Amino acid sequence: MSTFADPSVRTTVCARIERLTPDAQRRWGKMTPHQMICHLADGYRMSAAKRQPNPVDNLFTRTVMRFAALHTPLKWPRDIQTVPEADQGKNGTKPGAWEQDHAELIRMVDNFTPIAGHRHPIFGPLTETEWAVWAYRHADHHLRQFGM
Repeated sequence: MSTFADPSVRTTVCARIERLTPDAQRRWGKMTPHQMICHLADGYRMSAAKRQPNPVDNLFTRTVMRFAALHTPLKWPRDIQTVPEADQGKNGTKPGAWEQDHAELIRMVDNFTPIAGHRHPIFGPLTETEWAVWAYRHADHHLRQFGM
């Protein structure tokens, strides 16, 4: 399974992000490309404890959902609701200048350093390995959303 622990995977994801344009057409969901790059950046801030969302996890999300999302090759379902702190229409980081937000996301992917044991709002505390898998799967999910 692909993971951000592998530098070549991060390089490939950065190349996909570089191809993303502000006018890319989404295949599902409501986010614009700009909102999506801010959404991904908020997620990476969460993994590094630089953004603290309110936990919404429960026994099901910490076990069954976590296992399916991080330990199987199943594609993530479309149109899943995110937490307010990662929703750009609510409390997520609002898009600023495309060039700056785009470059910041690429830097975050390049320098991805999660904190082992830090809490994911839905899956609960994750290991460094799980954060690295989550980081790839989250980026891949949203990049596919825009055909990247």
